[in-house]
Amino acid sequence: MKIEQIYTGCLAQGAYYITSNGEAAIIDPLRETQPYLDRLERDGVKLKYIFETHFHADFVSGHVDLSKETGAPIVYGPNAACEFDCISAKDGQEFKIGKITIKVLHTPGHTMESSTFLLIDENGKDHAIFSGDTLFIGDVGRPDLAQKAAGMTQDQLAGILYHSLRDKIMTLADDVIVYPAHGAGSACGKNMSKETVSTIGNQKATNYALRANMTEEEFIKEVTDGLLPPPAYFGMNVAMNKQGYESFETVLNNGMKAINVKEFEAIAEETGALILDTRSAADFSKGFIPQSINIGINGDFAPWVGTLIANVKQPIILVTAVGMEEETVTRLSRVGFDTIIGHLEGGFEAWQNAGFEIDTVNRITAEQFSNEFKFGKDKVVDIRKETEYEAEHIDEAFSKPLAYINDWVKDINPNEHFYLHCAGGYRSMIAASILQARGFRNFSEVEGGFGAISKTNVPKSDFVCQSKTLKA
Repeated sequence: MKIEQIYTGCLAQGAYYITSNGEAAIIDPLRETQPYLDRLERDGVKLKYIFETHFHADFVSGHVDLSKETGAPIVYGPNAACEFDCISAKDGQEFKIGKITIKVLHTPGHTMESSTFLLIDENGKDHAIFSGDTLFIGDVGRPDLAQKAAGMTQDQLAGILYHSLRDKIMTLADDVIVYPAHGAGSACGKNMSKETVSTIGNQKATNYALRANMTEEEFIKEVTDGLLPPPAYFGMNVAMNKQGYESFETVLNNGMKAINVKEFEAIAEETGALILDTRSAADFSKGFIPQSINIGINGDFAPWVGTLIANVKQPIILVTAVGMEEETVTRLSRVGFDTIIGHLEGGFEAWQNAGFEIDTVNRITAEQFSNEFKFGKDKVVDIRKETEYEAEHIDEAFSKPLAYINDWVKDINPNEHFYLHCAGGYRSMIAASILQARGFRNFSEVEGGFGAISKTNVPKSDFVCQSKTLKA
């Protein structure tokens, strides 16, 4: 028996590849299927089942394409109303893969079809669970995403999750390994650990939601407290995972279409396509195509695209660093952005060399900010998460998290200058590009963010340890 966790950092997502005696199973695969096909061929094994812990909201799974390419059936737990061929398994139903067994434990609460898969080894011993979004390391799944589909409140779903954890998971032996679907950074929970594997015993001892003496009422209160609104693209991803989607190969072929400068300009003007520039914040600030939105590929790229662009059907044309086109299209497809028209041939340099109009961002250093900033007079907008702001911030700075920019942008006074910063410069450049695309130029973006500002003499609040909430 072999278990491989295939972890994708930009999505904080874990897929699982399991083999035994010439057969394989894959749990919660990513959108692109070729890496799995390569593993199957390398190991000389046949894919027998594709298991899905639930209808994912934060990414588009590869289950449909993988099933078409291998013939392996897709297995969900009870209540899964797929719009394609799938097995909606019964609670307790078992599936054989080589010499091991996968047993379905129906664990609703995060969603009503959510299930945990228990791996029983060839000796009949409970070895591991693949807990999906039911149990994370340090946290449990948020119970507010399936309210509309289930016709329940988040408190009712949290109550169901309470019993799923205690009746199905906490009854397992302490040495059973826990393999979750996500780790720190995912929006599917609020207090996840950076660790991506644990044991039942360890989680009983350390996970706040598995406290032995916890009442159902206490669980509901603690699990629902501090939940941020889910990103707008979540519902669209659920629909794609439930209904099916365009083949990844088709999406990739479209996105890999190289568009010359003149065609690119025409497409931008005539189609309403969004120009998405995925270069670094430093490169973008020095020059970019007017109206471009910058979300750097070397960061939490896909989640921010999903959060800020939201509509997965939005047509997109790409500006990337040369050689990063395929990686960018792949990451966009993972969160359902399939309407990619193509990419600028030769990247931004081709546009610049052709003499077309360019724009820049007024980016200043932290030292320059420190010299310019007049306490009590100048306005500072801090776009970090609220927990980051609460831990420490510039005195009198306004907390305006990037995730809510589409709400607070309408309150900006275009005639009042302000300074804009995040933690390190990645998110503030995203905000700067959005602001300039909407006509605001009355700001200075601070390079290096609060990390650099904190080393200057700019007045700051007292540091408050946020060891628990900062994991959110």
